Amino acid sequence: MNIGIIGAGNIGSALTRRFTDVGHHVRVANATGPESLRALAAETGATPVTVPEAVRDVDVVVVTIPEANIPQLPHDLFKDVDPRVVVVDTGNYYPRQRDGRIAAIEDGLTESRWVSEQLHRSVIKAFNTMYAEHLLNLGKPAGTPGRFALPVAGDDPAAKGVVMKLIDEIGFDAVDDGTLDESWRQQPGSPVYTHDYDVEQLRRGLADAKPGRAPEWTATASSPGTFEAPV
Repeated sequence: MNIGIIGAGNIGSALTRRFTDVGHHVRVANATGPESLRALAAETGATPVTVPEAVRDVDVVVVTIPEANIPQLPHDLFKDVDPRVVVVDTGNYYPRQRDGRIAAIEDGLTESRWVSEQLHRSVIKAFNTMYAEHLLNLGKPAGTPGRFALPVAGDDPAAKGVVMKLIDEIGFDAVDDGTLDESWRQQPGSPVYTHDYDVEQLRRGLADAKPGRAPEWTATASSPGTFEAPV
């Protein structure tokens, strides 16, 4: 499979490594350009490209950049991209730590619904609940007792199926978390966020999630601060 990854931070780099490990062809892009990705490319065999090149001639695009930077992507990035190409959003909204206030999310829109609206493209929310180091190192073969699981939300069942297969290939079980409007169950502050759970634990955590944002995940008049000193 041909996969484009936009963003080469912790999650983007981990997914680049894991997808290439299992035999996929990866194009990886970031804000500073292909030259800055030479080391990652040399390590993994991925191809460093520009952001527009990351969405061309691929089967899946993974968008893994800070929420605040989503509007800075080219407004027509997906204009001529085949609608069958699956777009994955791994993002989390950190208003007090990094992103500042995004009014639509503060007003109740799920994070990935907001991303979908910015991209003018249906997206699947996945890979947002687990630390990058764990994505990279904790995968296990299918059927292994206690294998960790990841939630997947989205409106297109076929696209969800593609993402769930990728999750299985890199060593995790996948759990359907419903539609994109139900993806609040896996947003920061939910019972499954940053917890390594097996399938049954993950399902219980998703079922126990409550709508609405906790104060620590809500913007203040001083936002943003930093991860060390959120405001």
